Amino acid sequence: MKPEKLPLGIYVHVPFCKSKCQYCDFYSLPNAEGRMDGYQKALTAHLTETAPRAAGHRVDTVYFGGGTPSLLGAKRLRELLGVIFKRYDVAPDAEISLEANPESAGDFRALRTLRRAGFNRISLGMQSADDGELRRIGRIHTFAQVGEAVTAARKAGFDNLSLDLIYGLPGQTMDRWKANLAAAVNLAPQHLSCYGLKVEEGTPLFEKRNSAELPGDDAQADMYLYTVDTLRHYGFFQYEISNFARPGCESRHNLKYWTLQEYAGFGPGAHSDFGGVRYAYARDLDAYQKGVLEGAPLLSESERIPQMARDTEYLMLGLRTCRGISPREFEHRYRHRFSCMEPFLRECEAAGYAVCREDGNWALTPRGFLVSNRIIGGVLDALGADKQAQAEAAARGDYRIKL
Repeated sequence: MKPEKLPLGIYVHVPFCKSKCQYCDFYSLPNAEGRMDGYQKALTAHLTETAPRAAGHRVDTVYFGGGTPSLLGAKRLRELLGVIFKRYDVAPDAEISLEANPESAGDFRALRTLRRAGFNRISLGMQSADDGELRRIGRIHTFAQVGEAVTAARKAGFDNLSLDLIYGLPGQTMDRWKANLAAAVNLAPQHLSCYGLKVEEGTPLFEKRNSAELPGDDAQADMYLYTVDTLRHYGFFQYEISNFARPGCESRHNLKYWTLQEYAGFGPGAHSDFGGVRYAYARDLDAYQKGVLEGAPLLSESERIPQMARDTEYLMLGLRTCRGISPREFEHRYRHRFSCMEPFLRECEAAGYAVCREDGNWALTPRGFLVSNRIIGGVLDALGADKQAQAEAAARGDYRIKL
């Protein structure tokens, strides 16, 4: 009997966009349409040469992210997906997602071409239902175009549709956020990603952060808690800090990142966790194309991480999800006792930040998600202290410490 193939996600980064948003720190290039054909050639070559490494895997998710992948056009996207179908073992029920901005996703015929090519999930960058808010953050679409894109996607056969929203935008009030969320729900998506605005250094918004009338931390927290309660009321379940879905419609690709599954990224700035190695490509289109086509160095980082050394990753990523972390699973995978972290988690539970579920998993509450970095830090500190105690006991020759 042949061994069962391992699941694998493929991520394709498309670094092109019409214009750069005020808050964006992703690697993307505005007004660079003339470079698309050269990039297409490099991506095709890279996907092809990497395929033999994935011979023992079955691809169950494909995700085209960006930038604005829909800017590549239906013909190029269809060709790239065709390369993946030809070179990789793609599961019949694979989730195949495309990110798109509303202004580039209103063409029904193009969307129908993509749906027939195999794309079955589309994620639209709505961000707001208020045209004034959209202009203030550098978005070039209108809310009317969001509705047109949703209508076109439905007509083209996409029955798995996600919308991205941002709360905490410049000058945004709670009432304005409530209206944005209601407008998104009224479009009947299967999935919603709701992100609190982060002002990243090096972005235009960072330069004017002191005059941008940004809502404070408390206001953002109120918007977040309102989001969780409201979306639950409308039948969306929260499965990660910022992500909500109808039952069965969570992003299978993004879940790979949070559950330590394997994924292979392609394109400048793309990250991978594949074959026991975490690695990333340089955020430089020229360097990426030269590396693929001419054999120049490609990687900006690379680290081989043994399975037993991924215990901290398991905790950090698991506590981002509503499933949480499992004591049984942790001890089985990493051969270290979970009990060293339980006193701290009990303190978090008493404060309303964490809960021990009926299945025994520890998960954060919505209020816990608001301070997740501090809670994760406390959990890791408890684990680190226990490891140090064990190491010191072993150095003394005292092996009585309970494992």
